[in-house]
Amino acid sequence: MSVILGIDIGGSGIKGAPVDTRTGKLTAERHRIPTPEGAAPEDVKRVVAQLVEHFGLPGAVGVTFPGIVQRGHTLSAANVHPDWVGLNADALFTDATGHEVHLINDADAAGLAEARFGAGQGETGSVLVLTFGTGIGSALVHDGVLVPNTELGHLWLRDKHAETWASDRARERDDLNWKQWSKRASTYLHHLELLFSPQLFIIGGGVSKKADKWREHLKAERTRVVPAQLLNEAGIIGAAMMAAGSDPALTAQLDEPAAPNPTRRAPRKTSG
Repeated sequence: MSVILGIDIGGSGIKGAPVDTRTGKLTAERHRIPTPEGAAPEDVKRVVAQLVEHFGLPGAVGVTFPGIVQRGHTLSAANVHPDWVGLNADALFTDATGHEVHLINDADAAGLAEARFGAGQGETGSVLVLTFGTGIGSALVHDGVLVPNTELGHLWLRDKHAETWASDRARERDDLNWKQWSKRASTYLHHLELLFSPQLFIIGGGVSKKADKWREHLKAERTRVVPAQLLNEAGIIGAAMMAAGSDPALTAQLDEPAAPNPTRRAPRKTSG
């Protein structure tokens, strides 16, 4: 079945829509429900169940999560309730909805969607999709193959933690204009260039809706930088792709057993 329900769990809203996974197009209007305060698992599962009931589609459901996901288990919880750490979220949502649910990291979902149907369509080599919002999400796709859970927003740039210094939230917090923010974000891109030498940077997240504000200022040394094309639909589309199994190249990391007692490590400093 090519039409699959995708659900994107965000900090302020949980959105869902049916997706034709052959084309990457939504087949109905998105439906949004505010994210419950604190984003505890029991509260979020009720919202996901409401969205599944709203659309009434049969079959599997794809759901994004803002943290590390391995084989349906959520292994980190940077911006949501700590009870998510170590949770079998696939089982939680499957029990709540009565549908087979497949979870994927939110930035990975956006990366899959952009690489297949958006700004990275037809690109070869390494493509880095970066989502600038509350934090910085990342998805690394090489020749169409996703390397999951890269979490590159947690790199250190000398004494600066990347996502707390260069995210869209940091721009608002520090009252930066777009040129000032772009200078920070460019420093971050230069560091990623040294590590990965990508063919293309795709800039997504909340800032992608205002590309005209930063496009001429955000630069890498040798890599093309383009805004994301799918905007707020990317996570929904990528979640549906995951559930449909339409990406044959998901690496074995997604099929590895989750750690028995997972904890989130503190960000490790790297030279830069």
